[in-house]
Amino acid sequence: MKEDRSLLVITHLSQLLDLITGFGGFVVPLVLWLTQRERVLAMDEHGKSIMNFQISMFIYAVVCIPLTLFFGLGALGLAIIAILCFVFPIINAIKVNKGERPSYPLSMQVIK
Repeated sequence: MKEDRSLLVITHLSQLLDLITGFGGFVVPLVLWLTQRERVLAMDEHGKSIMNFQISMFIYAVVCIPLTLFFGLGALGLAIIAILCFVFPIINAIKVNKGERPSYPLSMQVIK
């Protein structure tokens, strides 16, 4: 295995493709993780944390949609989710570039 921080940074930043394509932020990191986890040091750990974050944010968004219809609070929840999905990939890309471990708060451990 080799260390490739730049690929790890790209994997974290690829989540921002959701802003452009609507779904690329899930597909691209998934493909990078599945194809590179055996070749790049720490890719398995980073890929799992990214996928857990993406899945968690999707679940939270699905929960917020009916709350928007019934209480209007879901709109606030969706706005918070949008901010988290923009900010944390950038923060973690910077951390990875410095050699630190990624940290995605509010992530459920779906993939272990």
